[in-house]
Amino acid sequence: MFRALSLAPQGPAAEWLVLLDGALKRDPTLFDDKAVILDVAGLKPTASELESLIAELSTRRLRILGIEGADAALPANLPPRLVGGRPQGDTLEASAAPDEKPGVSSLTIEGSVRSGQSIVHPEGDVTVMGSVSSGAEILAGGSIHVYGALRGRAIAGAAKNPRARIYCRKFEPELLGIDRLVRTAEDMGNHLRGQAVQIWSDGGAIRIAALG
Repeated sequence: MFRALSLAPQGPAAEWLVLLDGALKRDPTLFDDKAVILDVAGLKPTASELESLIAELSTRRLRILGIEGADAALPANLPPRLVGGRPQGDTLEASAAPDEKPGVSSLTIEGSVRSGQSIVHPEGDVTVMGSVSSGAEILAGGSIHVYGALRGRAIAGAAKNPRARIYCRKFEPELLGIDRLVRTAEDMGNHLRGQAVQIWSDGGAIRIAALG
């Protein structure tokens, strides 16, 4: 299994690229050492427009692993077309009872997440009994609970779950994400720094409030 981030641009593409440049200016390492799946369902680009977009992303050092949401076959010089995260034509058949639901698991980290570590758990919640150090990263399909300080990056709802939340006892993050929304430290201000907070998505924006 190979994990990748999903990037879903919205039209018009030129305006979206301006927003992307702003995010990269605030955090130049946002996509460093990460493979990206480009979801173009929100753009519906033609083949030539898609080629132009891929070229623009390449100049920003984004590595596109594959393309989802494309309406037609892609030119041979572009990354492969994906369907559900798999190359087109690579299908997997499975049967399940009508009421059967996929299992959702939770992951508990007994200690702290050190700088340079990356915890990826797309199937459910992640709980960290210690702290998340600066330079560390947690990506969860569900919610994230940090019983110590959150100083690194935390992205919840990575499985397209906008109802996911992030909780921490000491708020000092480098970057926060809920579903496809992201805020960097520069966007958060200092009024809640060091406090116990909760983070959630509301109306297409990330909200932050003190706990208790």
